[in-house]
Amino acid sequence: MKTTTQTETMPMQKLLTIMARLRHREEGCPWDLEQTFETIAPYTVEEAYEVADAIQRNDLIDLRDELGDLLFQVVFHARMAEEEGAFVFEDVVEAICAKMIRRHPHIFGNAPPRTGAEQVEAWDAIKAQERAQKGGTSGLLDDIPHGMPALSRAVKLSRRAAGVGFVWPSVAEVLAKLDEEVEELKVEIAASDKARARDELGDVLFVVANIARTLDIDPEDALRQSNAKFERRFGYIETELRQRGRSPQSSDLTEMDELWNAAKQTEKALR
Repeated sequence: MKTTTQTETMPMQKLLTIMARLRHREEGCPWDLEQTFETIAPYTVEEAYEVADAIQRNDLIDLRDELGDLLFQVVFHARMAEEEGAFVFEDVVEAICAKMIRRHPHIFGNAPPRTGAEQVEAWDAIKAQERAQKGGTSGLLDDIPHGMPALSRAVKLSRRAAGVGFVWPSVAEVLAKLDEEVEELKVEIAASDKARARDELGDVLFVVANIARTLDIDPEDALRQSNAKFERRFGYIETELRQRGRSPQSSDLTEMDELWNAAKQTEKALR
């Protein structure tokens, strides 16, 4: 096994030193000194999204930079925790190392080899044991973070519930539930009840998240792809209209819909 040398750890130490300097009470950066866990948290989430975006674009150079930005967020939070006497960066590293070893007993322990699916099941079981050992929570869903994107959190909620048998047996039954929720949404739309329509729309989205879980598809990733597809096709509309000396503002739905369908056909031909 390869050992970590002092040279290999120097870049990480350099980053920690930079962070310490930025947060120095007398000589640090005013902006960095003003930050708290709460004010930095949105940047942490944003950097994670930028990592995902670089991956989706298959831009490995940008991915390298974005991973650096995300790592800096970890260092920033660790530094603020150190200033409060809570923990230091090394504690963060030790904690994740211990967790990975604990959750991979088939690699670092005596458990028999596992397939990918078996590891997912075992991972969830180990996490359940960890929650029980921590105590302080009484509900199965209590520790699923509220700050997650709503669709991703819906998948986690439904997956956790499915783990104890609260699950539709087949995707066909989930699709039937989707039809039911859409019909309920139609009723509230017809009644012009915006509050109830919002409630029903939420139910529709939750069932969609369940479909994603059943199909083992990340709904956030699926929606990102659809967003990119929409941008691409609408860009085609703009380009075609521009060649006609027109713009979306001077066009109408019929013309733009025809161009949209042309964009779809062009994409199909390129597949």
